[in-house]
Amino acid sequence: MRNIWTIAKKEYASFFHSPIAYVVGFVVFLVMGIYFTYSINYGITNNYVPEYTYILDILIFPLIFLAIPVLTMKTLSEENKSGTLELLLTAPVRDYELVVGKWLGTFLFFLSLILLTWFFPLVLNFMVDPGIDQSRILANYIGITLMASAMTAIGVYISSLFKNTIAALVASLGALLLLWLIAAPSQFMTGAAAEIFTNLSITQHYYNSFRSGMIDLLDISYFVSLTVLGLFLGTRSIESKRWR
Repeated sequence: MRNIWTIAKKEYASFFHSPIAYVVGFVVFLVMGIYFTYSINYGITNNYVPEYTYILDILIFPLIFLAIPVLTMKTLSEENKSGTLELLLTAPVRDYELVVGKWLGTFLFFLSLILLTWFFPLVLNFMVDPGIDQSRILANYIGITLMASAMTAIGVYISSLFKNTIAALVASLGALLLLWLIAAPSQFMTGAAAEIFTNLSITQHYYNSFRSGMIDLLDISYFVSLTVLGLFLGTRSIESKRWR
């Protein structure tokens, strides 16, 4: 655990020395702030309480969807490209500790961004009477956190496959887009095939439960399983480099 935490702290701190991380943070809050202000003005003009889940939809897609491949593309591909990965493999650090540490540091950075966006529902809660549905907002944020965890694990795994960061970025975007749209063919299918495509989709496990204020153990299991699978594949990818 000590090695994982050491790597995670180093990875987390590295984001504060990267202009890309500041750009991602700035864009997240700029876009959410503009949409939040527009929603408030629209609600005041039309005597309507803005629906905060619509504002969170902006946080999920395209912001997190695009930001995660951008911030995970360097996690292991940069180490691979610079040759420091070979040095890490000779250090007393196990492969899974390296992968989990990289994932944890990146996930904690996203978690920091997600927690800071609580500013918007808190402001909205003070503006409306009797306030917004806090339990529904909490369910939304739990779903977004689990989704970010799974996406980050996939991004770290894909980063381990490449030396070129742009290739890692494009591959991560492709993989997340596939998981995002994989349920689309199910509308033309019936039976088990439709169920399989639907259950593989990231969107189906968020929009049908967490976004509606419900916390379903099956959906939690899906995101946790996807996270574990990404970390497992990332570890195997690093292990394979020892024998090359």
